[in-house]
This record gives sequence, structure tokens and C-alpha cells, in this order.
Amino acid sequence: MKQIIFVVDDDPNIAALIRLYLEQEGYEVRHYARGDEALLALRQRDADLILLDIMLPGVDGWDVCREVRKTSKVPIIMLSAKEDTFDKVKSLELGADDYITKPFDPKEMLARVKAVLRRSASTESTDGALRFPGLTISISSYEVTFNGEAVAMPPKELELLHFLALHQNQVFTREQLLEKVWGFDFFGDSRTVDVHVKRLREKLPDSERFGWSIRTVWSVGYKFEYKER
Repeated sequence: MKQIIFVVDDDPNIAALIRLYLEQEGYEVRHYARGDEALLALRQRDADLILLDIMLPGVDGWDVCREVRKTSKVPIIMLSAKEDTFDKVKSLELGADDYITKPFDPKEMLARVKAVLRRSASTESTDGALRFPGLTISISSYEVTFNGEAVAMPPKELELLHFLALHQNQVFTREQLLEKVWGFDFFGDSRTVDVHVKRLREKLPDSERFGWSIRTVWSVGYKFEYKER
């Protein structure tokens, strides 16, 4: 069965170019020029990945991403003509899996699509929950419980937390975390990791009282430090 990719972009030329390359690789493409149309379509059938432009008529790409993440883990790659770090970081914070700047090389776009789909398949096949005092991380259901309460997290925040906790007391550089969590061909910078760690700490405050925390190892990177009591 073909994997279905939603292309949400109001530029017909870009949409046609993306469709051409994706269909040549055997993907089924559904094109939507408006964000509200894409959201309606997602209620009627699932997609395996969404290529989502930020600047859309009606509902913009950020709002579409925000709405999708309330109910779905479908991989999302944002498209934008802006190269601002703010836009990239905001997209990732909302739960996007990658960010492509226009104009782009169609072959690079295709490589990113394949990489995100591979990572998604790998993550979904992982089962089991990690449990620490006051903290439970379930990668299979994408749920985190902290101090007895559910904590809402975008997929990449949860995956970063899960990876660090799975390798407790082991230090990883920012580059290693980009490779392990976002994938070796993620075209990002180390600030992405810093932003996600900051958000995790905000959502898991005063974790030291439980005997664990996300520690900064200066000039190196980060680790999930856990000391059994």
C-alpha cells in the first residue's frame, strides 16, 4: 500500500514540483491549498506525512501544526520562505519534525521526507515505558506523567526526554542528540537541542527532589542524571 503524503501549500508551482518527485518515488500525494481544507481532510483519512507551508490563506501552517498535534503524531515537515531561526525554532516547538526553507532542492526535500518517515516508523515500533520516581515516559503511547499528572509534550520533546532517560547518566553532545533524536540527516543547529531541553525543564520543575534531573555538562552537552536513593 502506498504511503500518503499531504502537501499543504497555496503555491501551485511548488505543489506540482513536490508532487512530481514524490509520485516518482511511489508516494500517493494529496494537495491542499488551504490549512482548513487540510484539517478537514485529516478528519476523513490519515496521512503518513504532511508537508506544510507556514504562510497559508485562512488557517496558517503554525495553527494547522498546533491543531494536528492535539490528536496525532503524524510527521510534519514545515515549508517556509523565511530563514529566521525564530521560525525554525517555533515550528519545532509546535511539534514539527523538520523545516525546509524555500527555494529548496527537490532531491534534498525527498531525502528529508524519507528520513522523517524512517524515524517515525522506528519510533512507532518501540515499546515499553521508562519509570523513575515521580516520572513515567511511555514512547509507545507518547505519554509523560510527572508527579502524578499528565504532561503535554510535542513528539520531539518526548523523544529527547526518552532518549536521555533511556541512557541515564550518559553524556551526549548536542550534535549526538541531533543525530540520535532528529536523525543524522536533520538539517538543524545545536540551538534546537537547547530550546527543547529548556522546555523540558520548565515542564518538569524541581525534579531534583525525586533524585533525577536533566543536567548540563558544560562544554560538552546534556545527560539525564539519576541517583537511586
